[in-house]
Amino acid sequence: MHVIATAGHVDHGKSTLVKALTGTDPDRLAEEKERGLTIDLGFASAKLLSGRGVAFIDVPGHVRFLKNMLAGVGSVDACIFVVAATEGWKPQSEEHLRILSLLGIDHGVIALTKVGQADEELRELAALEITERVTGTFLEDAPIVEIDALDGIGVDDLQAALDTLLDSTPTATDHKRPRLWIDRVFAAKGSGTVVTGTLTGGMIRVDDELSALPGHLPVRVRALQSLHAERTKVGPGNRVAVNLTGVSHDQLRRGDVLVIADQWHITSRVDGRLQVLDALDHAVTRRGAHVAYIGSGEHPVRVRVLGPSEIAPGSTGAVRLHLPVGLPLLPGDRFILRESGRGETLGGGEILDIDPRVAAAKAVPDRSIDRVIADRGRVDIDHLFRLTGERRDPDVGRWAVDTSELERTTAALRSMVDQAGPLGFDVASLDEFQRAVLDTLDGVAIEGGNVRVADAVDPLADHSFLAALAASPFAPPDPDGVDRAELRELVRRGDVIEEDGIYFAASAVDAAARVVAELLEAAPDGVTVAEIRDGWGTTRKFAIPLVTILDNQGITRRRDDLRIAGPRLPT
Repeated sequence: MHVIATAGHVDHGKSTLVKALTGTDPDRLAEEKERGLTIDLGFASAKLLSGRGVAFIDVPGHVRFLKNMLAGVGSVDACIFVVAATEGWKPQSEEHLRILSLLGIDHGVIALTKVGQADEELRELAALEITERVTGTFLEDAPIVEIDALDGIGVDDLQAALDTLLDSTPTATDHKRPRLWIDRVFAAKGSGTVVTGTLTGGMIRVDDELSALPGHLPVRVRALQSLHAERTKVGPGNRVAVNLTGVSHDQLRRGDVLVIADQWHITSRVDGRLQVLDALDHAVTRRGAHVAYIGSGEHPVRVRVLGPSEIAPGSTGAVRLHLPVGLPLLPGDRFILRESGRGETLGGGEILDIDPRVAAAKAVPDRSIDRVIADRGRVDIDHLFRLTGERRDPDVGRWAVDTSELERTTAALRSMVDQAGPLGFDVASLDEFQRAVLDTLDGVAIEGGNVRVADAVDPLADHSFLAALAASPFAPPDPDGVDRAELRELVRRGDVIEEDGIYFAASAVDAAARVVAELLEAAPDGVTVAEIRDGWGTTRKFAIPLVTILDNQGITRRRDDLRIAGPRLPT
């Protein structure tokens, strides 16, 4: 499926041409039929002589309806550029050609219309002028097909030229990320809200859950139609009508967009490359009332020229656009920039960065993925895909990492390991990225949740305090003279258990539990703390914290003044 737009000056026969090719009058509004003037976008479809299906978007040619024209040409594959033999090249012919070029459209045919109303000399002059005007543009080698739609002259020739054109026109790529810029919204009797647009990026299916932006409205696909036929799914590159549930038609408008929400980075600030038209009589600066056309939408924007303070006519420069709403954009998306006060097209270009991090005074945007990573140090690869539309294998863990960031983090971790000494440090003090980098380091070991040099001798393996606690399990000595860091590590490891300032060996707790089990076997209804104290042969000072430890571990349970068996009492 390909989508083709018409373009050209007002009253040069674009709508008549579409009707001759498709049998459908694209002028659907009563005012259009009354005035004989295309005001809004029109849509039609047909099969060419080869049997290839094609959708047409007919755009208005009058300068007053330029914003409607811009809403229709953002997602097309090719164009039919229409010039009437009776009038030749006109101002909107020039502006439409520049807009198509700025939007990156590079496939088209030229239709020289109304040839039945012009003599041979006038037709030749018009063709010569067209050839001169399109020199150096994407239409330079495009065929010029003479046609008079009302008389049926040249319609088959135009169909054949379109077939040849589309043989070399790329089809839409399925990136598994559908995006539908809405160009029409209406309420269908018995169906509810219907939107239309040209689908790009991926497939949508009946019952898909989508998000309508910028309002973040959750919607569901109730039904699909393409080429006047009901569909259960529609792939990219197709014109599609989508019947939605969950939203009223008055909640949506042209310029909104349907996406799968979690697949996109929503942005209201982008950096782009602006090609300023050489016919402009002034430079582009941050001053002025600017409007950007992106997708099918028209958005007032604040413009910041990056680097120099202005971009001269015919020149290219970088700009930062501040949008009033968040949109699901990608590097490579095209835009047109107009100045509404003067009512003129300034230029257009492509978006380079949808989430600029560098200050405008220092930003040098491009479409390099490495630059996106470098600006952030590291990027989760799923987020990187949302930012760039490109997949990349992770460098560490789940991140794509800039070389300098990886070197800095590696050096910091090695310094932490070295400074921690033989005891090491708690791995819980690291964030997720640092832990992923830690896993790549040689000569580092993680034991019991502690990070230390791999071949370091454990200074706590035969610690004297452990021996002292084991020698007097139920009346343990105070930790006088024991290094506080070593004591904390012994507790963290579980070799020593502390309660209320008293330290017990872990083995002492096990031994204490066995004694209590014997007491409870003789008195299953419970024993007092005093009886437990006597069984351990210790004093109240040590018995109370040791009983508390048993309670906390589920070995015993308190019932009034007695201790009874807990779920973890040894048998």
